[in-house]
Amino acid sequence: MPSNQTPLGALPSRFRKERVLIIGCGDVGQRAAKQLVGRTRVMALTSSPEKAPSLRAQGITAVVGNLDSSATLQRLSGWATRVLHLAPPPSDRVGEWSTDSRTLNLVRALKKRSMPKVLVYGSTSGVYGDCKGAWVPETQPVKPHTPRGIRRVDAEKIVRFLGQTGVRTSILRIPGIYAPNRPNGTPRERLLKGTPVLQKKDDVYTNHIHADDLARACVAALWRGKPQRVVHVSDDTHLKMGDYFDLAADLMGLPRPPRVARSQAQETLPLMLLSFMSESRRLKNDRLKKELKLRLKYPTVRQGLQSVAAL
Repeated sequence: MPSNQTPLGALPSRFRKERVLIIGCGDVGQRAAKQLVGRTRVMALTSSPEKAPSLRAQGITAVVGNLDSSATLQRLSGWATRVLHLAPPPSDRVGEWSTDSRTLNLVRALKKRSMPKVLVYGSTSGVYGDCKGAWVPETQPVKPHTPRGIRRVDAEKIVRFLGQTGVRTSILRIPGIYAPNRPNGTPRERLLKGTPVLQKKDDVYTNHIHADDLARACVAALWRGKPQRVVHVSDDTHLKMGDYFDLAADLMGLPRPPRVARSQAQETLPLMLLSFMSESRRLKNDRLKKELKLRLKYPTVRQGLQSVAAL
């Protein structure tokens, strides 16, 4: 039976022949691989040859290739029975700002020989745009407001098309990821800088997931995800952004950030940060619990940040 720590439980012997390919084997990908190594064969694509020894030390077969160069992806074809795709789209580039050429290159490479049975894609909750604090189910139409959100919608369309060819595809829409042992995985640095947050009347709802819970959801989706299904990988917390940073400051013994009006923030804060402050929504996570049968290790950011505060 599945356990809280291992969403698949003890895999039957037939699953040990499964071959899982991870695309975008960074922090979350390596956390997912840790649950799979020894029970399945795991291969990861990396564009950095210097990272190959580290991946091999974790029991992961490293393949050097670049999603921006389709000619380097030939070895991916026909190997995997299941694929976990966590690589982001390209950043802003003239002429390509609205498309995800990386996901397209990956799918084309996979289709050259026998296709995988399953592909799980890690998308973003940013595809919904601003929902003005409303509750958002997975069935809500997408309405991205930023170039990165538009590129993610393009990637989702490619994945959905693949799902019409016999591959069971799942899309995980992911909010803000945090963890104490993740690069920039806590609010500590921002709190130390004293970066302001919006005053309460202007503030927006944000959503969060601990990196360990996200990795467990990725693994669960590889086996339990329903065809052509969207799942919100978000915890049970429903806080506005300023309240989240206040909570983090209190737990870490740091000063709470100053509050400013939206008009003042628009004059002083970076555009990237302002884009996060312009979208407000609360994600429903029923499918995560009922369909993927995942019991969150960190159901709230308070529980996750308490482990941070102890560091």
